[in-house]
Amino acid sequence: MNVLHRFLDWLLQWTVILLMVTLTVIVILAVFARKLGSSFVWYDEVASVLLAWITYYGAALAALKRRHIGFDGVLLRLPLKARMTAVVVAEVLVIGFFVLLGWAGLEVLAVVGGDTMVSLPWVPISLTQSVIPISAALFIICELLSLPDYWRAVLAGHSLEHPEFEPERT
Repeated sequence: MNVLHRFLDWLLQWTVILLMVTLTVIVILAVFARKLGSSFVWYDEVASVLLAWITYYGAALAALKRRHIGFDGVLLRLPLKARMTAVVVAEVLVIGFFVLLGWAGLEVLAVVGGDTMVSLPWVPISLTQSVIPISAALFIICELLSLPDYWRAVLAGHSLEHPEFEPERT
């Protein structure tokens, strides 16, 4: 599991970095093209797809590192049994949501079928929208891979949001 965790960490980091660099280069080139009096017809569509991909894959990376939005301060103030119950309920809800999102993403792929991007007709919409089920599956995997360490941290009263703070003694 540790090897898979490290591999996903590396893969997601480089995926997000490459997507960010690609988006940055495209934006800079588009600005220069507009200043020179012409523009890329595909710019808006491609930039929005890249931004969506960064968001989805970045969310999976955040899940792997347990750095998505949370409420450690509230959670760690709960009594131990309530705290651990809250973790289980939260995990079930989050994973359930991403199962639903993955299923909906597959439905979207079935609906868009043979459609293509407007500005780049050789790029199928199914490619651009594949990020939904893929990232949903990645998020679930990342959430499950990071769960044992998160469980131990919450059980011990350690905050992942604010590791500089010592756990409260009750």
